[in-house]
Amino acid sequence: MQVRVDLHNHSCLSPCADDGMLPSLLALQAMEMGIQILALSDHNAAENLPAFAEACELCSIMPVFGIEVTTIEEVHLLVLFKRIEEAMAFSKEVQATLPKLRGKSSRFGRQIICDVAGNPIGESDVLLSGASSLSFDEVVTDALASGALVIPAHIDRPAYSVLANLGFLPDLPYTAVEMVHPTAQAWTVVTASDAHFLEEVGKRSCLIEMEEIGWEALKKSLCDPCNVKF
Repeated sequence: MQVRVDLHNHSCLSPCADDGMLPSLLALQAMEMGIQILALSDHNAAENLPAFAEACELCSIMPVFGIEVTTIEEVHLLVLFKRIEEAMAFSKEVQATLPKLRGKSSRFGRQIICDVAGNPIGESDVLLSGASSLSFDEVVTDALASGALVIPAHIDRPAYSVLANLGFLPDLPYTAVEMVHPTAQAWTVVTASDAHFLEEVGKRSCLIEMEEIGWEALKKSLCDPCNVKF
């Protein structure tokens, strides 16, 4: 069966995302766009994943619990987990290496934590737009050891990508690579919305040939580039 998948999206917790990007609205918009497997991957953070999980259940979407980690080289990496607890634990490790937020959060963009109804329940006190002190290799190695899917983000962009910032793609066992404009590569290639505003949700997605809708089936399908279509 072909399943429509979108593995890169942000919520109002990401300082560069619109304050209206509530996890519940993300899931609702994805449902309307025909997305069947959806990831929330806020910058260096996972605090909106509980609301996201509830929203996906209401919308009959399979949730993937993600974090878009910024490495010390300012490379963006998607780290995606099956279980919310795993993502929250990994997020805490990453946030321990981020600079503390000083002054008003509005200087950098608000970092809103909310419940499934969209009610604000807090704001992050670390600078989520900052770079962690973890290297690209460290994040990849630690994430894979934790059972995560690891996908270098938007590798064809001129900023915050592994090719732009390192100049090459290190030979590591990635799950896939993400491209804004997909082309044939030695790796499995995916594309995703990277939505920061509601109107961007579902604008890019993949059709992945899978045996069923589930984590293990997704992981297995991503092992073969031929299973992914755009």
